Amino acid sequence: MNSANEAYRSHPASAAPKAARRSSGGSVFLTLLGKECLELLRSFKLIWVPIVFAVLGIMQPVLSYYMPIIIEKAGNMPEGTVIEIPPAVGAQVLADTLSQFGVMGLLILSLAFMGIVSGERNNGASALVLVKPVSYTSYILSKWLSMMLLTWGSLLIGYAAGWYYTWLLIDFVDVVPFLLSFVLYGLWFTFVLTVTLLFSTILRSAAGAAFSSLGAAVLLSMLAGLMPKYMGWSPGALSALAYQAVISQEMLHIQPASWWSIITAMIAIAALLAGSVFLLKRAPARD
Repeated sequence: MNSANEAYRSHPASAAPKAARRSSGGSVFLTLLGKECLELLRSFKLIWVPIVFAVLGIMQPVLSYYMPIIIEKAGNMPEGTVIEIPPAVGAQVLADTLSQFGVMGLLILSLAFMGIVSGERNNGASALVLVKPVSYTSYILSKWLSMMLLTWGSLLIGYAAGWYYTWLLIDFVDVVPFLLSFVLYGLWFTFVLTVTLLFSTILRSAAGAAFSSLGAAVLLSMLAGLMPKYMGWSPGALSALAYQAVISQEMLHIQPASWWSIITAMIAIAALLAGSVFLLKRAPARD
């Protein structure tokens, strides 16, 4: 009898429940991710957010190209006035396009995702979803990944549109600085929206989550700009690093110390996600 039991324990079939649990966990995560993507489609965020980014991306090179004509036709200038506007430079126009994304783009994304967790906590939907075999980690990661898919996709569409129109109207910018600045700015967006996810988990107010994360982003950017020597390691330096990458058109121009901002941002993103999971476990629904 003992030998029969030992043979049963050593049989490969005994490992089936563990494999089934692993498979179930993966399928649950994919189901949650599909739910979040479907929600983005139903709320039309999957449509209007990329369109807005595309408009923002096209706007800057078009305005830079037609600005001399606009000023000339504006009128109300004393007779004989001569306004000399230096010709636009492609790299500078592309950097200005990133600035548009940094202001309007972050505002749009923060408002779009401000209630991604707090909304479900307030109406009790999260308590219904967070039942076995759904884990808190899968719940948070599915929301975060859906945010990243929309964020990176919209940024790519908008920035690629800006790059194309800059090439078409002004000057060609090499692909390498374009891609490098895109990755750096995408990492900055990832950090800020992960902060939004954390605040959406902490706060009951969706608006409070949006403006708290935007306030944190503005504060970090200001500190990195005012004290680059002491705050160059912070994630707030990523936006300036992206501008530098596209203007200098040389990856080697990025100082080695600046890479600390990239490393810090990645560590902070992981810590913020872990914090979101921990806080959600404490209060999955409205008290």
